[in-house]
Amino acid sequence: MIVISGPSGAGKGTLISRVIPHFDDLAVSVSATTRNRRAGERDGIEYFFLSREEFVRRAEAGELLEWAVYGDNLYGTPALPVLAHLEAGRDVILEIELQGARQVMARKSDAMMVFIAPPSLGELEDRLRRRNTESEEAIESRMDHARDEMEELEHDALRESREFHYVIVNDDVDEATERLRSVIERIRENDPTR
Repeated sequence: MIVISGPSGAGKGTLISRVIPHFDDLAVSVSATTRNRRAGERDGIEYFFLSREEFVRRAEAGELLEWAVYGDNLYGTPALPVLAHLEAGRDVILEIELQGARQVMARKSDAMMVFIAPPSLGELEDRLRRRNTESEEAIESRMDHARDEMEELEHDALRESREFHYVIVNDDVDEATERLRSVIERIRENDPTR
């Protein structure tokens, strides 16, 4: 299991989509969310779009590997598809926020953790605004979360606690893609179960 975390807008999804074609037997988990569907998003492809009630039911039933509140919405990883991929011999990438990543760390000590950081908070805010998918309030909330996460990173809290095995700064998408590809290769080469 490879957990890729970092602030919203850091480019996690972009890097993952660019790296996936380079690997066989590598799956990307589909998260569940209570947020509204954006234009072009399909249920079960980008996310499983759930009502708040259904999401809470699944969380309480233990059907989510992790879950977190982000802004006014809930996000989580359905456990069964991830476990099915792992049992079939496929490595699985989870693209999740820091709260959820910490839950996975607590439950799966063998998960490999990768943090994707933006080059700066200013660039992160520009990226969020260029997406043009969120309200001003949502952008402010995402930036508050990002400031907290980046403050921890800047104070070496993430490195000292060994929460993350790798940190990649996404300052150039081609270079960051290559760094992530190399990290995944390294993780897979060092996996004793392969």
